[in-house]
Amino acid sequence: MKNSQRIEKVAFALKKEYADFSHHNKKNPLDELFFILCSVKRSEKVYHKAFKSLKREFPNYELLATSSIKKISRVISWGGLQNQKAAAAKKIVRCLAEKFGRPTLAPLQKMSDEECERFLISLPGVGKKVARCVMLYSFDRQVFPVDVHCWRISKRLDWVDIDNNPTAKNMNRLQELIPSELRFSLHVNMISHGRKICTARSPRCYECVIVSFCRKGKVGETHPGFGSTIVNGEKQTSDA
Repeated sequence: MKNSQRIEKVAFALKKEYADFSHHNKKNPLDELFFILCSVKRSEKVYHKAFKSLKREFPNYELLATSSIKKISRVISWGGLQNQKAAAAKKIVRCLAEKFGRPTLAPLQKMSDEECERFLISLPGVGKKVARCVMLYSFDRQVFPVDVHCWRISKRLDWVDIDNNPTAKNMNRLQELIPSELRFSLHVNMISHGRKICTARSPRCYECVIVSFCRKGKVGETHPGFGSTIVNGEKQTSDA
């Protein structure tokens, strides 16, 4: 089976299982940018709380420009890294105001994908994953943001080298591998699958709808990070 066929089948199976749930991401691009910044290295429950707190305290993002980093940090304090995120948020608002006259990302709508991504990555604290989340969810661009779940599942499916890290170059390679029309669906459903089934530790492979595409799981070997050996989709136990 060709790689493109495998990817299509995986995408179909995950879509059937999770129905393209979008994880409460935002259509407003500036909301989405701060929502994703809040999510970096935080659990889902924690970053939702942090973003709601941010919006409640700063209903107008222009207020961030004149607020102290200490105050912003206190508002988004759950989960750590609040000082770095607060500093980035304040700088982002100032950069946007200088560039567009006010804190907005609306002008990016007219940019090409390359220009849009380049501009977003130029903002303080914004990397390729954050930039592509804004592009995918708020600008409907056919990009593939690579978060921890997408990378882990892609490694287990042998779409990427197991020894590689999600560098910018490797993120680009993975995006190029995935047909553009499948990128949104695969991204959101891989997040769902990574949180529920294909977890970092002790994944529930015997409940996995794509285990037949997971080479290590399928042939009965124990994949790095797997808690159990899987043979033809069924959990195996050792007599040892």
